[in-house]
Amino acid sequence: MKIIHATDYVDMSRKAANLIAAQVTLKPNCVLGLATGSTPIGTYEGLVAKYEAGDLDFSDVSSYNLDEYRGLTGDDPQSYRYFMNVNLFDHVNIDKSRTFVPDGSNMDAEANCAAYDELVAAAGYPDLQLLGIGNNGHIGFNEPGDHFSCGTHCVDLTESTIEANSRLFDRIEDVPRQAYTMGTQTIMFARQILVLANGEKKAQAVHDMCFGPITPSCPASILQLHPNVVVIADDEALSLCKDKLA
Repeated sequence: MKIIHATDYVDMSRKAANLIAAQVTLKPNCVLGLATGSTPIGTYEGLVAKYEAGDLDFSDVSSYNLDEYRGLTGDDPQSYRYFMNVNLFDHVNIDKSRTFVPDGSNMDAEANCAAYDELVAAAGYPDLQLLGIGNNGHIGFNEPGDHFSCGTHCVDLTESTIEANSRLFDRIEDVPRQAYTMGTQTIMFARQILVLANGEKKAQAVHDMCFGPITPSCPASILQLHPNVVVIADDEALSLCKDKLA
């Protein structure tokens, strides 16, 4: 696991955009695994800027998102499909027919999850998987539990995740209580994993991901077993790791 120090959110986003841009440049038909939430927004802004400058071409790229709220359609402003369109897809030359997000409107969880697993497997899994990390150590919507998840599945969101995500909704009551998410096993099939973290609220999770025991009580800790993980985190997110990085 390679840990790259960033001074702040802007620096973290710039470094992450540079790494993803290198992947797209070196393999124009690459498969990207993408994430949502507030953490990667600056990274997506950086990628859009590189595209607008003529430095990136997304025309042969395909993408697979980690998760989606169950019960939301893709045109709902709170859905992750909508988020991806607004923050990246609408601003670059990616073919939207090759951008995939779990179908939140399909309430048949078993069939929906199986179909998404088949799509990701048929693509050969991501060349690069972008991840954030939750305050409780979740990746995607794989919440702390007693086992590591396998494929895409429907999950009940924890109260801490609902509270953390409520900042993006008008009321906490509006936050969906379930989501579809890639499993940790699917995430581990990616050839490279890029984890972004900023802010002091992520410090414990980052420490446990990088240096704690490998346990499903911190789902991100499984990344210690992956051969090619890059963590880009700022001062505050790395504040509990300083003695390990000295």
